[in-house]
Parts: sequence; C-alpha cells; structure tokens
Amino acid sequence: MPAYDFHTVNVFTDQRFAGNPLAVLPDAAGLTDAQMQAIAAEFNLSETTFVLPPTDPRHHAHVRIFTPRHELPFAGHPNVGTGFVLATMAGDPPEHYSFEQLAGLVRVHILRDTTGAISGARVAAPRSLSIDIGIPVEVVAACASLPETDIATLSHTPLVASVGTQFIIAELAGPEALARATPDLAAFRAAAERFPQLAGHVMLHLYTWLPGDERRIRARMFAPLDGIQEDPATGSANAALAALLTSIGPGDNLDLQYAIEQGVEMGRPSLIIAAAVKTGEGPVSASVAGTCVPVMRGTLQV
Repeated sequence: MPAYDFHTVNVFTDQRFAGNPLAVLPDAAGLTDAQMQAIAAEFNLSETTFVLPPTDPRHHAHVRIFTPRHELPFAGHPNVGTGFVLATMAGDPPEHYSFEQLAGLVRVHILRDTTGAISGARVAAPRSLSIDIGIPVEVVAACASLPETDIATLSHTPLVASVGTQFIIAELAGPEALARATPDLAAFRAAAERFPQLAGHVMLHLYTWLPGDERRIRARMFAPLDGIQEDPATGSANAALAALLTSIGPGDNLDLQYAIEQGVEMGRPSLIIAAAVKTGEGPVSASVAGTCVPVMRGTLQV
C-alpha cells in the first residue's frame, strides 16, 4: 500500500495552534487527481498542497492546491506554508522557489528571522489585479447574515476581484459589524445560481479598517460552498484586497503595505502583511508575507 509523508504547519502566525493550518505532501508523485481530492477532504483543512515535479526544469516544483471540495488555481497561505516546509527540509534552501500552478508561475521568497533561521515566506501573486462584476449589496448582506446598512460603499461597492483566485470583496461599517457576520448557506447557494460567472466558487471576503492606523485592517472570509465555513487566514483574498485598495488610492504611483488581521473571531488569530504596487504605466501587483510554525509530521497510506 503506497505511503506518503506529510507535514502540517500553522501559517501567518508565530504561535502554535493559531493562524491557518496547512497540510503539505512534499513528494506527491503518483497520486491521482481523485486521490489528492480525497486526501484534502480527509485532512479537512481549508487547503492541502501536493508537491510534484515541475513540467519545466527551470522551476522548482509543480504545486497543486485543494480545498476539501475543489482544486484552486492559486492561494496565499498554501504557498507560504509549502515554501516554508520545503525550505526547512532542504536545510540550505534557495533564496526563492518558483512554483508552477494553475494560475501561473508563483514566486516564493524565503524569510529568515534575526538569527538566520527560516521563519516564513513572501509570495508574489501570479497575476495583476483584475476586477470583474459588481455584486449587489443585498446579496452580500444576505450571505453574511447582516443588514444592508452594515455594508460600506463609500470607497467601493462590493465586487469580484482577483490576483489569481476570485473573491467577492466588501467593506463593512466597522469591527462590530464584522464580528456579527455569519455565513448563510442558502444565500450562498442562491448567489452561485445568480452569478454563474463564479463557477460555484462564492468566496466572500469581508473587511473593515481598524482605528489608529490607516492601513490596519481586520478581515473574515467565508466559502461554505467550497467546504470552508470560515478561513483563519486567506492570503490570496488579502493580496487581492491590498491590490484593490492600492488601485483606488490617490495618485498614479503607490507602494503600500497593509497589516491584516484575520481569524480573530475563530480563536485562531493571524497576521498577514499584504503589499501592492501601482504605477501609471502598468497593472497593480500584490504580495503577501507571514511567518509559520511547524506542528505535525506523519505518514498517510493510500
């Protein structure tokens, strides 16, 4: 019976049992698509990654990312965690990894602490910001079980944005409204039927500004149709959020960084450092960075 090693890490935190857990299979060669999906469902984490040989020898690996129900083209915390796991296994890793993924080539820069120990990673989103359809306020409010008055629309109305994976992004009136948000499964199913462009992936990223710093944010992400009732830390959503906020900022040239808290309401606090750059000559690019903590190692049989 084939056996595969796995590692789990907590991502976007420096505390064990906080942040967003991730399972990584560092050598998944030989697994079928169905087996990968079944393994991701068995771990039942927001994502599980499978490291395969690259199709182009100039790259380090082909990395596939699965939620308990679907494969994703790109995600932030799986790339941060996978880079961390591969770097710690290597002992003397390269400064960065290049991962082939459905959304494109992902560059993962390895981070070290003040002692030189590997501490985490920074991930450049594989695509520049794209903004798709607008989503009515009433749809967001229904999905989040909130009154429409809790949805803020002064800076932007709810919309679909992506730097590799699509999210509905909506601003809320304040932290109290964010804390009251609860995913309504029936409303998510109705939204999936109403907006076939989302291909069934109705992933709702809600955020609000925190007092004291104009670029300090708290966020929550719900994706019950993908088997994720709530995600403790969503790098791809926060990369898209950083790119969106930077794109609507004043001026043609901006290089901004955002400290984004997530998972607080779940008891798994996370800290994501998201950054975005826009220039008058080109598209808006984004990255996310964070630290990781190893948790478990083991072997699973297939």
